[in-house]
Amino acid sequence: MPNASFQPAREKKAVIWSTGRRRTLGGFRVALALMLLLPVPFALAERGAIDPGRYLLYTGGCISCHTSESGPDLAGGVPLETPFGVLYSTNITPDIETGIGGWSIEDFSNAMRKGTLPDGSHLYPAFPYTSYTLMSDEDIELLYDYLMSIPPARSEPPVNTLRFPFNQRWLLGVWKRLFFDEGRFKPRPDKSRQWNRGAYLVEGLGHCGACHTPRGFLGNEKQHLAMTGGTYLDEIEGNPLTWSATNLTQAYSGLGLWSNDHIEEYLKLGFSERAGVFGPMNRVVLNSTSHLNDADLRAMAVYLKSLPALEQTVLGSAPAPDVMRRGEIVYDVQCGICHLPDGKGSNTTGPPLVGSAVTLAPDPASLINITLYGAQLPSEPVSPQWQARRWNVMEPYHEKLSDTEIAEVLTYIRNAWTNVGSEVTLEQVRRQR
Repeated sequence: MPNASFQPAREKKAVIWSTGRRRTLGGFRVALALMLLLPVPFALAERGAIDPGRYLLYTGGCISCHTSESGPDLAGGVPLETPFGVLYSTNITPDIETGIGGWSIEDFSNAMRKGTLPDGSHLYPAFPYTSYTLMSDEDIELLYDYLMSIPPARSEPPVNTLRFPFNQRWLLGVWKRLFFDEGRFKPRPDKSRQWNRGAYLVEGLGHCGACHTPRGFLGNEKQHLAMTGGTYLDEIEGNPLTWSATNLTQAYSGLGLWSNDHIEEYLKLGFSERAGVFGPMNRVVLNSTSHLNDADLRAMAVYLKSLPALEQTVLGSAPAPDVMRRGEIVYDVQCGICHLPDGKGSNTTGPPLVGSAVTLAPDPASLINITLYGAQLPSEPVSPQWQARRWNVMEPYHEKLSDTEIAEVLTYIRNAWTNVGSEVTLEQVRRQR
């Protein structure tokens, strides 16, 4: 019988900005978690009272990618910007004709873990089966049963608009042979139960690396730089923008200054002493990680804090002294009030810029976006604690500062105090206009 109370997307539908806009390849993959591939009692015990299949729906970020801002819940149709064209997410309700209502559990498992449709054709890896392949049989079955219990919605997503030859699905078979390794998660016996669960959550259905790992020209993840930061596309006010995902390793430019508590608070509440959510991360926290229980969030934090420090090579030469001087002047006038002259911020005015993962991301795209367009906070409070946060809201500077001034002040921020980052160029700022 359909679950009449099902309404996850309406409970916390994340809207990045006040108007509708396209989501992205990265946004399609942004969300965290799943259950650990260990005995079933272990997995079920930590899910709490919520239906375990529904919990998996949240942890997988399904809502963000399969629910459009105007369509039925989980009926797809969300446009996903990729370097190869636009993909549209599919209908995953149990509608027989337009959804997955005619799929068997084997069909569902093959899609999730092998990236194949019931007719044998290949799924595009914008659907992150490269991570979902780690899922356990138990979790596949729980998620399948839950999706089959929700109300069906008859809705046919638009046709993908990919450039040739990327619109030829048969070529994905070659791509898989080059870049895809199918297989279930295997716990490491030399690690704790908590660490293994965190690894399963982060690397499995959570697919954090899908956004936070740089990609090759064919869209493959560069595994030798795993979790050091990635780049993806999104739009604001109909304007296509590049966004940068942060370094999640223990590098100074990543989570080196974050504690386990900082990570948990950020994922659960939408902010911590180190940073607050904005832009595409709004969807991740609103529709996914804010629903996870404390044990899962702690396990994820433990795993992330165990990742060895790794950084991408900083391209370009050190910024010229005159650029730093001019950038410092702009910073003192425009930024120092909230982030303080030493860049360390405060609990009442603004987050720290020293050792900030956003500030020091390999690609400064997100830093440029938040400077040009402001904080882009979630459309609704992430948590009750969100209401009490006392940081000043970041204002947009796209009219207040020239592109040259923005490039110089961001170059200063990325290289002042103990920070070391690439110079922000005028061209990079103009590209985000």
